[in-house]
Amino acid sequence: MASKRAVLWDMDGVLVDSGELHYQAWRETLSEFSIPFDRHKFRQTFGMNNARILTILRGTPPEDDFLNMVSARKESRFRDLIPGNLQLLPGTLNWLKRLQEEGILQAVASSAPQANIEAIVDELGIRHYLSAMVSADRMSGKPDPTIFLETARQLGVQPGQCVVVEDAVAGVIAARQAGMRCIAVSTTHPKTELTAADMAVDSLEELSLSDFFAN
Repeated sequence: MASKRAVLWDMDGVLVDSGELHYQAWRETLSEFSIPFDRHKFRQTFGMNNARILTILRGTPPEDDFLNMVSARKESRFRDLIPGNLQLLPGTLNWLKRLQEEGILQAVASSAPQANIEAIVDELGIRHYLSAMVSADRMSGKPDPTIFLETARQLGVQPGQCVVVEDAVAGVIAARQAGMRCIAVSTTHPKTELTAADMAVDSLEELSLSDFFAN
């Protein structure tokens, strides 16, 4: 029997373009705490979990109480912005359908909090394509590979039989450290910054099935 295979989707910037909503939610939240924030800092930290983002912005790891307070406010504001403001990126729905038809397991493996993943998946109506939805919010964040290894464990698939689709540099590094093939899409970072991936494309529409599990 052939080994099970899986595609692990990052969410923000891969399945959906949620960047502007995240930027707005961060900007509004951080202004309450007088923490400077601009689009350069947003781009620098996009794809990381909140603990790592706040560490970079403040130059020191946040205290648990502060992290929990800021995260709760930011993520609540983000979820308030979701209804009617998100859509799947080009090519995504076709691949969700095609991979399911091919018997390939699929999961979301995201740095976003679990509540955000659930809200976005339900807004987009794609829950039935996914066998797992895993958040790195309480794990060591990307570029640590824990999120991808845990997702593979939940799916019962060996890391070497998993393909990660990512848009962030930290996510690409995490995928490679997990021993997984990585396809990068240049929605939030140019291809020149994604050279650690096995391949990089401007859109998922450019891919063929063989690109997912090439030798």
